[in-house]
Amino acid sequence: MKRVSVLGCGWLGKSLAISLLDEGYSVKGSTTSEDKLELLEMNNIDPYIVNISEFEEFDDFLSADILIIAITSKDVDGFENLISQIENSEIQKVIFISSTSVYGRLNKVMTEEDAVLKTPLTEIENLFRENTFFETTIIRFAGLFGDVRQPSNWFKNGRKIPQPKGFVNMIHKEDCIEIIHEIIDQNCWNETFNACSNHHPTRREFYTIAKLSNDFEVPEFEENEVYEWKIISSKKVQEVLGYTLIHDDLLSI
Repeated sequence: MKRVSVLGCGWLGKSLAISLLDEGYSVKGSTTSEDKLELLEMNNIDPYIVNISEFEEFDDFLSADILIIAITSKDVDGFENLISQIENSEIQKVIFISSTSVYGRLNKVMTEEDAVLKTPLTEIENLFRENTFFETTIIRFAGLFGDVRQPSNWFKNGRKIPQPKGFVNMIHKEDCIEIIHEIIDQNCWNETFNACSNHHPTRREFYTIAKLSNDFEVPEFEENEVYEWKIISSKKVQEVLGYTLIHDDLLSI
């Protein structure tokens, strides 16, 4: 399978599309902005305008073997329409990029076996998981960072950081891309994976070091809160794929 369509060539999707080109794949990429078409084309990505909420037909974009969905939309109706088009397309495999936000803060380690919140995102996950016309693997990424997306730039303008005793659940963009490559290379379908660093410093420790290391002032934290936290386990994806995280010490980064 050498034809891939990447739905959503933003911060993660564009870098992913470029990495797939480097591996010899034929890559189509989508954006919702006419202004970004030229940027995709400059990177040798076959560019398309796709907005799933506009209920248009995406036949040419879906002429591929694998579809990777990397958009943040929570439009259930739009996804239902997209899925109906995938059913009638050449797409055989789908990677749906989800989020560990599907888990509540239950003061425990969360695995793929734990119950999830009832949200549009989990409803969309189920639409893909239950479809029998194609095979889907769902990746629940933790907080994303890397390149221009740096934690030291978050919580600016005097914003206090909540839950300082809680734990950080994050993953670097480079690991996100490598995990997606491994899923494709190993033909690993019909799975749901958490993907997160194994390192979970407290939010107080992590954001203090992040700020100070980039010459910001010591951040302020909200102290009078109910103590709520979760730690995301990504043991399954590491064991199933035999994957070793590249960026696994969040404080050194």
